[in-house]
Amino acid sequence: MSEQTFIKGLYLVATPIGNLGDLSARAVDVLKAADLIACEDTRVTAKLLSHWGIATKTTPYHEHNADKALPKLMERLKNGDMIAQVSDAGTPIVSDPGYRLVQACLAENVYVTAVPGASAVLTALQLSGLPSHRWLFEGFLPPKTAAKEKELNLLKEIPATLIFYESPNRLTETLKSMRAVLGDRQAAVSRELTKKFEETVRGNLDFLIEKYETEGAPKGEIVITVAPVKEKVLKIENIEELLKQSLQTMKVKDAAAFVAEQTGLSRKELYQKALALKNDK
Repeated sequence: MSEQTFIKGLYLVATPIGNLGDLSARAVDVLKAADLIACEDTRVTAKLLSHWGIATKTTPYHEHNADKALPKLMERLKNGDMIAQVSDAGTPIVSDPGYRLVQACLAENVYVTAVPGASAVLTALQLSGLPSHRWLFEGFLPPKTAAKEKELNLLKEIPATLIFYESPNRLTETLKSMRAVLGDRQAAVSRELTKKFEETVRGNLDFLIEKYETEGAPKGEIVITVAPVKEKVLKIENIEELLKQSLQTMKVKDAAAFVAEQTGLSRKELYQKALALKNDK
C-alpha cells in the first residue's frame, strides 16, 4: 500500500489469534509506521513482525512491568511519538493491562484509536451456537475450587451467554465447578481457534466433563462458552398468590398491572384472573 500519514498517538492493534493471515492490511501499515510497538512478549511479537517484514522497535508492556513501563510510554506519547500496542494474540485490552495506558492517554488528551481484528472471545461465541445478543466475558476464573465457585455464584443468574478463558490442565475441574454452580447447561469448548487443528465441542456440561475425563486434557488455548440461565417460569399457584396479595391493597386493575410488570405476563389475562379472584371472596 502507499505510504500514509498517521496521527501521532496510541494505536491499539489487534493481532492474529493463530492464523498469521488474519493481520489486516491497515494493521501492517500502522505497525510499520509506529515509532515503537508495546507488546506483552517481545519474542512472540517478533515472529509476527518478521513474517510481515516489519522492523519497528518493540518494548515489553505487560501486567508485571506496567507500573514502570507506563510512565515511559506516556512520556514518549506526550512528546509526539506514535506507539502501537499489541497483545500476544487477539485484541489488546482484553485480559491485559492495556486499559491503564488508555486511561492515562485520555487523561492527558493523547490521541487513541483502535485497529480492530481477531478476537478469541468473539470467534468462540460465533462457533458456540449459543445466544449472542447478550453475552458476558469473564476471562480466567480463579484456579482454586472454592474461589472459582464463589465467582460462578455471582454469575449464575445473569441472563447472558458466559465466556471464559481456561488452560487445558484445568479444563475438567472448571467444567465440574460450572456444573455444580450453574447446573447442566449447554456449553461449548473451543480450542486452537483459526489454527490447523481448530475444534469446537458442543454439548451439555455433563457430556463435556465425561469427554475430557475420558480423553484427558486437550492441547491449545481454551475458550469455554456457557448458555444463559433459563428464564424462571412462575407456577400458576404462585401467580394467583401474588395476585391475592396485591388485591389486598390495590384495585383489580392496579393489581393486574403490578403483577404484569413483575412477571412479564399479559395484563389483560391477569386482569381477568384478578377479577375472578375478587369475585370469589
